[in-house]
Amino acid sequence: MKKTIRTLVLALSVAAAFAAPASQAENIKIAMIETLSGAFAPIGQNQLRSFQMFTEMANKEGWAGPGNTLEVAAFDGKGSPQESLNQLKTVIDQGYRYIAQGNGSGVALALVDAVNKHNERNPGKEIVFLNYSAIDPDLTNSKCSFWHFRFDANSDMKMEALTTYMAKDQNVKKVYIIGQNYAHGHQVTRAAKEYLKRKRPDVQIVGDDLHPIATVKDFAPYVAKIKASGADTVITGNWGADLALLVKAAKDAGLTAKFYTYYAGTSGVPTAMGASAEGQIKQVAYWIPNNETFAGKEIVEAFKKKYNDDFYVSDIYTIVTMLSQAVKTTKSADPVKVAFALEGMKAKAINGDVEMRAADHQLQQPLYISTWTKVDGKKIKYDQENTGYGWSNDVKIDPYVAAQPTSCQMKRPSKS
Repeated sequence: MKKTIRTLVLALSVAAAFAAPASQAENIKIAMIETLSGAFAPIGQNQLRSFQMFTEMANKEGWAGPGNTLEVAAFDGKGSPQESLNQLKTVIDQGYRYIAQGNGSGVALALVDAVNKHNERNPGKEIVFLNYSAIDPDLTNSKCSFWHFRFDANSDMKMEALTTYMAKDQNVKKVYIIGQNYAHGHQVTRAAKEYLKRKRPDVQIVGDDLHPIATVKDFAPYVAKIKASGADTVITGNWGADLALLVKAAKDAGLTAKFYTYYAGTSGVPTAMGASAEGQIKQVAYWIPNNETFAGKEIVEAFKKKYNDDFYVSDIYTIVTMLSQAVKTTKSADPVKVAFALEGMKAKAINGDVEMRAADHQLQQPLYISTWTKVDGKKIKYDQENTGYGWSNDVKIDPYVAAQPTSCQMKRPSKS
């Protein structure tokens, strides 16, 4: 009798084991804390659409493993560190374990500090910060954090690429630097001076201006100073309305200097440039639609059809890809396990092979230098904002060229 009971119990236990799911399906919720109102809102809205497209794609194709899904929700930080910190409290209260942000390094620095403090005080409720466009180098150097991952190239990496390209152009003789007066603008100015001095000591810096962010309505006075300086080249890290208005003022004043930019491909700027800026504006970016193989063309076309907008924030694809891979590999949505899985991860992104450097959580990736050019249907197939102009690929720069050393001293939690 006892033998029969034992056999029955064993049989029921085996049946229950086979009936139980191997792992519980997870819903990974991402809180996007971004500028969704005001002058810079068009960029934030574009980035939100990119997140929506790729999380939908990931869920449909099962990128994160069987049954696991990704979900993104937007919270308006208004471009303000304090407003963004208030939103961080809200998303923590709502149970989010992943946040994403990018527009404004000042905001990113505030969020990193707050996330570090929250995670230290709340073991078991940690948050991971996925950064897609805040590019102050300090975020992966002196302010580096185990909980922060940057998927954009930082401003030093971009300046390394830009100045390597500029150094070969003997027409570059007099350079004027203009930027927004906050963390990112200061870093661009510093790097431009340092790298040009190293690569082209003959180049003269004829001006250096910092202006208030998101408050200047007319850049005519700044452009007048640029013209008066005799500059043949302008370097700017400006973005959003601040870049669109600067380009418009330059066009109105007949300024012929070439512009080397970080963000001329972002919402609003292409329309401001139009036909008159052909050949005059260059940008450094981690991807362009008119790349050497038109990699990402299906996404470009689908995004345009779905949102009537231009796709340009390709590192959000990288975020969703690598986050999904980390969840699938660890079979967990736990931020600690996912963060360890992201360290050193290699992936195939739209712009090629990329690696999340474990030492500082700075993505290593190719970069492109391109020029604003009329669409020809061959080399330049995709325009921006229905202008008939798009980005012509000048050169693709391998990751090792733009790579920078790091001073990061990473403090990691226990894996157990």
